[in-house]
Amino acid sequence: MSATALNTPPSSRPIVVTHGGAGADARDRDGCAAAANAGMQSLRDGSGALQAAVAAVRVLEDDPRFNAGTGSVLRMDGVTVEMDAAVMDSQGRLGAVAGLRRVRHPVQVAAAVADTPHWLLCGEGALRFARHIGAGDHDPVTPQALRKHQSMLEKLRRGERLVHGEDNASFAQHWNYPTPLAVAPGQACDTVGAVVRDAGGHYAVAGSTGGCAPALLGRVGDTPIIGAGFYAGPAGAVAVTGIGEHIVRHLLAHTVHGWMADGMPLDDALRRALTLFDPAIDIGLIAVNASDSGACSNRDMPWAAAEGAQ
Repeated sequence: MSATALNTPPSSRPIVVTHGGAGADARDRDGCAAAANAGMQSLRDGSGALQAAVAAVRVLEDDPRFNAGTGSVLRMDGVTVEMDAAVMDSQGRLGAVAGLRRVRHPVQVAAAVADTPHWLLCGEGALRFARHIGAGDHDPVTPQALRKHQSMLEKLRRGERLVHGEDNASFAQHWNYPTPLAVAPGQACDTVGAVVRDAGGHYAVAGSTGGCAPALLGRVGDTPIIGAGFYAGPAGAVAVTGIGEHIVRHLLAHTVHGWMADGMPLDDALRRALTLFDPAIDIGLIAVNASDSGACSNRDMPWAAAEGAQ
C-alpha cells in the first residue's frame, strides 16, 4: 500500500492531480506529470475546474502507454475497442459515455454530454452524438495494443488465471461477440483520471478508460458510473481506478467523498478505501479537498500533481 498527501491552505491554491491506472507502470509518471501540467495551464488560462480536468485527461488519452483513448485495450475478439469516460464538478455538471468506439478523446464527448438533457450516453447513440459534436473518426488500436493482446494470449495458453475470482472458461461460456472464440486475452482494467481544485474552491473530476480484457462485448466498468469510479461534491473530488466489478459494489468514489465530508482527513479516507477490498484486487484512488490532495494504491500507480500559486 502506498499513499501520499499534499498539504495546501484551504480553498486557496489550485491543484491538479492525475493518475495512470492501478497496476500501470510507475515509470510512466512523466505522462501523468504532463497531464497535470496541462490541467494547470488550463486553469491559468482562465478555465474552470471541469475544463482543467478534461484538459488533463485528454493528454493521458493521447499517450499510448495508458489504457484510454489511443492506447485502449483490445477486447476478447482482438478487434473491438470500447471506451468509457465521465466528468463531474461540484457545481452540478455531469456527463458520461459508455461503450464508445472510434473516437480519439472520449472525455471530450463526456464533457459535451453534460450540456444535453442527459447524463449518460452509450453505444451507437454515444458514437452518433460524438460525430454530431465534431469528433472525427479515429482508430485507437496501436502496435503496442496488438503486442499486449498477443502477450495475454500466451498467458492464457499457459493456463494463467486472468481475472481475480473468475475462471477463464466463464468468458467462453458467455461469449457474445459476432466472431467465433479463438483464445481469450486478458490484462488489467486500467483507467486514467484527474481531480482538480480551482482557485475559487470548486472541484472537478474526469476519467477515461479503454476497458479491459477479458470482457464480454458491451461490458461497462466503474469509470462512467457516478459515485463508483468518480465523484465531485462540496467536500472534494475523487477518482478511482482498478477492477470495476468490485469498485461499483462499494460506490467507492462517493463513499470516500462521504468520509471526507464527515471530517475524515483525505489521506485516512484513501487508506481506508483500500481496506474494503481483497489485497489481490487492484485498487487506486486520487482525491482533492479544501486542504489536501493525494493518491493511494495497493499496486504501482503512476500519478502526479501540479500546484498553482496562491
